Formats: sequence, structure tokens, C-alpha cells
Amino acid sequence: MQKRLYSIRGASCAENTAESITDAVREMCSKLFRENSISGDDIVNIIFSMTADLDALNAATALRRADTGTDTSSVPLFTAQEASIKGMLPKVIRVMITAYLPEGTKVKPVYINGAQALRPDFAQS
Repeated sequence: MQKRLYSIRGASCAENTAESITDAVREMCSKLFRENSISGDDIVNIIFSMTADLDALNAATALRRADTGTDTSSVPLFTAQEASIKGMLPKVIRVMITAYLPEGTKVKPVYINGAQALRPDFAQS
């Protein structure tokens, strides 16, 4: 089976508590891994961004603490602060997973918990 490199995107809103951020990251990543049939061995890296109003916990730390059903313990993780734009949706965690998947895979983005407003075209797919 030939594989190629894909980037799979997702986003979730959360409250500014460690528990809410962990829950949002767990739900979003679990769904991304499951719906795209991603195993830990397939993942090259995971990049998160968070809006400035979420500062209770780093999303990468949240993923390390969460049980997503996929072993990400050896996956390189990175979190950055989202650029502040007037009128932007608040309290958002975004993710981009870079992974090797079978060639021809139709990736399934995941936008949940209010983040559907960012990409309604993806949220409906």
C-alpha cells in the first residue's frame, strides 16, 4: 500500500480551564484519529494554535494527558498562539496533524464545540 503525506485540520472551542482544554483536545483529536484511521506510527507531528484567551493549559500538554485511544507519546508536538484578529472567534484550539495515510485518502477535518463557525463547509462534511 502506497502512502503519502497529508495534513488534517480541526478545531474546537473550550473554556479557559485546564479541564475544558483537556476535554476539547481529547474529543477533537480522538475524532480526528478515528475518522481518518490515523495510528500513532502514521503521525509525523501535531501543531496546535490557541487563541490568547486560552491560557490555563497548553494544548500539547492537554494531549499528553488525554487518552485519545491513539499512542502519541513519541509524536513531536508544538503549540503557538493564534494571531489576534478583530472579530475572531474566541476560545479556539486549532490543530493540524501531519501524517502518512494511504494514497487517495479523503481526509476528514473535525470542527466541534462551536468551532464549526470557522469552516461550515468542513463541519457539514
